Amino acid sequence: MSVAFDHRDPGTLEQTWADAAPWRSAPPLRLDADAVVVLAAHPDDETLGAGGLVARCHAVGIPVTVVVVTDGGASHPLLGDERDLARERRREAVDAIADLAPSAALVFLGFDDGRVDEQRADITRRVAAVLSEFPDRAVLVAAPWWGDGHRDHRVLGEIALELGAPMVEVVGYPIWLWHWATPDAVDASGWRVLHLTDAERTAKTGAIARHRTQVEPLSPLPGGEAIVHDGMRAHFLRDEEVYIGAPLTEETSADIAAFDDFFRRHDDPWGFESRWYEARKRAVLRASLPRASFVTALELGCANGVLTAELAGRCDDLLAVDASEPAVRAAAERTRDLENVRVEQFLLPGAWPHGRFDLVVVSELAYYLGADDRDLLARRIRASLTDDGVVVACHWRRRIGDAATTGDRVHHELSRSLGLHRTARHEEADFVLEVFATAPGSVAEREGLA
Repeated sequence: MSVAFDHRDPGTLEQTWADAAPWRSAPPLRLDADAVVVLAAHPDDETLGAGGLVARCHAVGIPVTVVVVTDGGASHPLLGDERDLARERRREAVDAIADLAPSAALVFLGFDDGRVDEQRADITRRVAAVLSEFPDRAVLVAAPWWGDGHRDHRVLGEIALELGAPMVEVVGYPIWLWHWATPDAVDASGWRVLHLTDAERTAKTGAIARHRTQVEPLSPLPGGEAIVHDGMRAHFLRDEEVYIGAPLTEETSADIAAFDDFFRRHDDPWGFESRWYEARKRAVLRASLPRASFVTALELGCANGVLTAELAGRCDDLLAVDASEPAVRAAAERTRDLENVRVEQFLLPGAWPHGRFDLVVVSELAYYLGADDRDLLARRIRASLTDDGVVVACHWRRRIGDAATTGDRVHHELSRSLGLHRTARHEEADFVLEVFATAPGSVAEREGLA
């Protein structure tokens, strides 16, 4: 997005924004990530746009890494040696981050100011390397907003979007938007807001002042004006920070017709009966059940019923469901002699069985569902549990070509959406298994051994 503006102009008054408060109805920025990475095109972007977020991470113990991409030396091109200014701006950033979050990691990539687009490939590789330091962890990336109107901000925001992944959520923080836009012309539908505490706001105010080369005139000569004049600075002294979510992508649930065809073509889909990996994984799942027996159980995504038959011995009544008609027929045939097992077809999670269950097993299913369906799945599981209910989730951790997301992302979401106590977690390179319960406590504690 290209916008013509002059930083020396008064711009939209902060009072105009405060009166309209288009962020008033925005949902809060969720801070449920394992780590946060803040990208800045120039030293001071991170403080202006995300200083409160950096301070919040420090306060609540979330590891935060601030990555400053360029040296910022081109902010005053008429005043002389850019190298001197770049060195001073680096010192300012160090002091500002120390005010906000002494525990933060601060990384300077040192690229040329004003040439982010020309250096896009190298910057992408360097930022990707930073993100690779958080394998299998949920990461929130806050970058300059890709619609901010400043070229370097736009390109770095686009780089962040390109690096988004199932475990990497990207949000953009606007800076120059507050200068050139007006409240009646913005689309706030994708906005999220971080409400700052008094301590966070105070720390941010002090950190902004550290960037003296940007908030004060460097010279009385033309070109020495403050980049962030007092009117512009006022936008960043609010009690809130605004973040803009990544543009929505089409993340839809897998087509059930493909599964129907797969089950028709394979007598042993995914090697359930022939692979030791599958047999061992089922054994781990059964061993993870926190009780010897359950009254009424629900298995979601039963496939051809191999696990169903093994669960039957631990349940008084077991309902196994799948969306695929060939899978349901195969599972029903496999369990036809088990009087405590019912197999039914449900297109989950839109269709859902009646009743309440003290055990729900969801295995190798949820990563095939789009984001909305995963959210609905979690809510329906929770609503179907008895007061002493247990959920066992087990999913493949590696990439699946036709899946909507990864097993790791599924379990990250479930752990927060279910609102239950996680009583067990088993993680290997290939799969992750977790047990969630309505009540805390281990098996030994319930049996009086601990």
